[in-house]
Amino acid sequence: MADFVGAVDQGTTSTRFMIFDHGGNEVARHQLEHEQILPQAGWVEHNPVEILERTVTVVRTAMQKANLQASDLAALGITNQRETAVVWDRTTGRPYYNAIVWQDTRTDRIASALDRDGRGDVIRRKAGLPPATYFSAGKIQWILENVDGVRAAAERGDAIFGNTDSWLLWNMTGGVDGGNHVTDVTNASRTMLMDLESLQWDDELLSFFDIPRSMLPEIRPSSDPNTYGVARWPGPLGGEVPLTGDLGDQQAATVGQVCFSPGEAKNTYGTGNFMLLNTGTELVRSENGLLTTVCYQFGDAAPVYALEGSIAVTGSAVQWLRDQLHVIKTAADSEALAASVPDNGGVYFVPAFSGLFAPYWRSDARGAIVGLSRFNTDAHIARATLEAICYQSRDVVDAMATDSGVTLDVLKVDGGITENALCMQLQADVLGVPVSRPVVAETTALGAAYAAGLAVGFWKSTDELRANWNESRRWAPTWTDDQRNEGYARWKKAVQRTLDWVDVD
Repeated sequence: MADFVGAVDQGTTSTRFMIFDHGGNEVARHQLEHEQILPQAGWVEHNPVEILERTVTVVRTAMQKANLQASDLAALGITNQRETAVVWDRTTGRPYYNAIVWQDTRTDRIASALDRDGRGDVIRRKAGLPPATYFSAGKIQWILENVDGVRAAAERGDAIFGNTDSWLLWNMTGGVDGGNHVTDVTNASRTMLMDLESLQWDDELLSFFDIPRSMLPEIRPSSDPNTYGVARWPGPLGGEVPLTGDLGDQQAATVGQVCFSPGEAKNTYGTGNFMLLNTGTELVRSENGLLTTVCYQFGDAAPVYALEGSIAVTGSAVQWLRDQLHVIKTAADSEALAASVPDNGGVYFVPAFSGLFAPYWRSDARGAIVGLSRFNTDAHIARATLEAICYQSRDVVDAMATDSGVTLDVLKVDGGITENALCMQLQADVLGVPVSRPVVAETTALGAAYAAGLAVGFWKSTDELRANWNESRRWAPTWTDDQRNEGYARWKKAVQRTLDWVDVD
């Protein structure tokens, strides 16, 4: 048997390919960023063709670095930025429009209209999601209504939709020459179009957005021994490899963190923050602003569900300090700058650039820095930025405890920001529980590899995956209860200052 499994990790700011051995150890990787297209305030787009080209390049380069051939890979998995919508022509392979990214808020009127006439309650009951700009369905509707020719193409069966997993899978398995139009249950659960109980596209939900069913991909398990197809696009692998795993990025990180038991949770720190709590085969409906979502489905087994708290802006707030304010030269500089002061100096930063996601779901909110005096410096703003990452996570943890009755003993963390030791210490202080980072911090790609490998028997069971997990570092809380309570109370006051800033019809 081949000795390795590969995983494509198509993220919001970059695409990477990683190769893992049986112990879950990284063998090789290559990563490339892609352009962030910002046509106007609130709009965020990507070029799907650029993403595809980057994917080809990172696969080829990582394979060359490791001196491997296609025959060395037992399987391929894919994980992706969820909710980012691509609509393309199945006959030409060309996108009709740029990918509309999950952060984009142009569909705020579509989302608001759903709640005014009761359709929002149906979406919550069937799809487990609140009507919001975050999810894919409104983006598809916007493209159908605003891009010339797409509605007609959809009616005749030429225009098809997918999140970026479907776009890549279709191209990797042949594209216009018989590419498979498929997705998995986790990605489908992020569209507002899938019934969480049947795991199928729902005609009533489709009618809310006037989306033809023929546009949608086939829904399959996250780990599928029947495969999503065979990766055979020219060049990067030099052969054929079965595609057997597909997971949305946050569900993939949950698998990579081996959160396979009800009550286990992880928090991924990337462009945004995403915390998932495994609720087992029980479908727990949130009363506190969280999402009910599919966590994973392995083969013919029953689906496992999760509660999720999605936060739009965390790591991208640090990028904002770097790229827009020029306060720092690199993202890593934020740690040293923030550490140069003992506290935030009374400054709180709520980075509601795209409105507020969980648990507030307020598209009318916009970012605010409050508590400023002449005493404050760029260091206080940098520290407030790191604290904002942690306070937003506290909002979600509290909502999860109320919904599920589960109180965390430890928070497993992963993603790029976990390299910032000050931020992780602040997270432990804000939550009042230890924070634990694994040896393999890039658990998103690892989870996609695990899903693919399980399908072909490369790993025999989830017990093998648990044995692979090892802790790299742990941060224990140092704040007193009074510090923690006072800081959080001020954070909540700051959040209130961001609301009702944008008029939403």
